[in-house]
Amino acid sequence: MKANILSIIILYFCVSTVSYAQQQVTINQINAEISKGNFDKSKKMIDLYIAQNSLSSEEIYNLNLKKDVLDRIAIDFSKNRSDVVEFIKKYYPDVNDKMLSEWENEKSLESMIINGEKKYMSRAAPNLFRINKQAIKRKLEVDGNQKDELQNVLKTHLPSVVDGLKNTGNTQMPPVKMKVKYTVTLKPNVVPVGEMVRCWLPYPREDNRRQTDVKLLSVNDNNYVISSSDYAQRTLYMQKVAEKDKPLTFSFEFSYASAAEWFNIKPESIKDYDTYSDLYKEYTAEREAHIIFTDQIKRLSDRIIGNEKNPYLKVKKIFNFISDNYPWAGAREYSTISNIPEYVIENHHGDCGQVSLLFITLARYNGIPAKWQSGFMMHPNELNLHDWAEVYFEGIGWVPVDQSFGRRDLEMSDDIKYFYANGIDAYRWIVNDDYSQPLFPEKIYPRSETVDFQRGELEWRGGNIYFNQWSWDIDVEYLN
Repeated sequence: MKANILSIIILYFCVSTVSYAQQQVTINQINAEISKGNFDKSKKMIDLYIAQNSLSSEEIYNLNLKKDVLDRIAIDFSKNRSDVVEFIKKYYPDVNDKMLSEWENEKSLESMIINGEKKYMSRAAPNLFRINKQAIKRKLEVDGNQKDELQNVLKTHLPSVVDGLKNTGNTQMPPVKMKVKYTVTLKPNVVPVGEMVRCWLPYPREDNRRQTDVKLLSVNDNNYVISSSDYAQRTLYMQKVAEKDKPLTFSFEFSYASAAEWFNIKPESIKDYDTYSDLYKEYTAEREAHIIFTDQIKRLSDRIIGNEKNPYLKVKKIFNFISDNYPWAGAREYSTISNIPEYVIENHHGDCGQVSLLFITLARYNGIPAKWQSGFMMHPNELNLHDWAEVYFEGIGWVPVDQSFGRRDLEMSDDIKYFYANGIDAYRWIVNDDYSQPLFPEKIYPRSETVDFQRGELEWRGGNIYFNQWSWDIDVEYLN
């Protein structure tokens, strides 16, 4: 009798402890776990799903990218409560859980549950003082007015552009000439000794009227290849062998000229679009994954545009609304966001590329051809990655719009106020004329940045090398 009972118990445990690996996993189950923040469990389920199913190479690639994205989110959301509180205490010494919850609920303090633990976005605490109006006021009270190098440059530069072009019939100023050194440095021992590291660096476009006289001056390796201007995301490619305990450096120098441009558009000068042209059809269309005419986009558009019919006045309305309602804030990595314009709307903030994609989506939905452009802002003492847009007006052509620089409330003329709705300053380095486009040579593994291309990309035969394993640096010499 005891033997029979023992056999039953053993049988029960064998049945009840069937290996998790023998259970059939579905995509819906994986997505459900991801939505709950169960990242570790989700990654195991993805591996199991791949093992259980006969999938195409593209399907496997996308599933592995989904795993990568979970790791990337965890890197972005790396701060604990104590980290956030420590930063906020300078401005709110009595900060408590109730205050944190209120900021989180109103989207001023970005957090996420990851593997059962609340984690804050790495820039969440500084962003609070860029997003929340009361917090902005409190920071000003504590810190006083901070020196703004960019504002000082623009206060001089923009009036000089407007004064130099107004009533002339011209749209471009004499260019600013710059010499640039760009460097990517891979940390030591990231890849095994002797392995080849592939590197793509951002290279200046030579097919844009504002960017001329591009000259390659030096490369820190004799073997390299530059993609043609046919590639919308332009690269200089090199590869080097990893050495023990040594960083790996990829670097090049170039010079170029960059011109400010301002169109001084009058609404009455705008012509009707040729809606049958290939250009119009391409640049007013939806495009996965970020230019989608969702219900939320449609509702927001109705709110902004109303009955306006003039294309330029539509642009100004969109430009103003985004400037008024979505302040700049440090961003999480674009590859971790499924729909960037929706993210901006839901979180009430966005960085340069995020608000530019929102602008482009709203413009296209309203029948205005619009496209992405990006590279670097090259203003003295304000060097950084930067994204903006261009819109097309019949009879005028492509016109730059920098939504992130936005309306310039400098107590100057309307020409200055709306400069970036139909113009751009001289301090730019243009790398990309579109987003999410192939690199040359083709990258094997998922990119670190799936939308933009500025910092660069690295990989080896074992996989992609993410941003946390290397650094970038830029040096600029102004030649005139």
